[in-house]
Amino acid sequence: MRIHITGASGAGCSTLARGLAIRLASQCFDTDDFYWHPSDPPFTRKRRPEERLALMKEVFLPRPDWILAGSLLGWGDPLAPRFSHVVFLTLPPAQRLAQLRRRERLRYGDAILPGGPRAEAHQAFMDYAMGYDFPDFTGRTRLKHELWLEEMPCPVIRLDASAPPAALVETAIAALDQTVGAA
Repeated sequence: MRIHITGASGAGCSTLARGLAIRLASQCFDTDDFYWHPSDPPFTRKRRPEERLALMKEVFLPRPDWILAGSLLGWGDPLAPRFSHVVFLTLPPAQRLAQLRRRERLRYGDAILPGGPRAEAHQAFMDYAMGYDFPDFTGRTRLKHELWLEEMPCPVIRLDASAPPAALVETAIAALDQTVGAA
């Protein structure tokens, strides 16, 4: 299986990918590792789309199975024919943003507090993440994701990510099993 897990920032895509990788004895990868150049602070220097795709081809795409978490909107369309499944996670906005705030606090600590060295970048990221549910937002949106999902040449599994991670892994495994059995 070659599974792409996507959804809004904070929906739990990376967490589900890690859990599925363990259960399926596969490897998981994150689009952020290909989208961004390594930097300190992180997430400041983007790779060009062709660089991202070339790196993915070098690192994991030729393998018979893998799990890829994150978003490919706007640059990853050439990967769609390689997917055996796409899992689309949704989460109510308030819950998703609360998860993001916790993750960012764990990642950066006090640096994201007002006046901290990462405060401005943190606020810009949170503003970007909040825009997801508004169709007229210029960044990644639910509407853009839905339109992209309609173009997928493989089964799309839609899951509510409100469940605890272990339960979500079990739900995803059951849904994957159903689509494999139906093929």
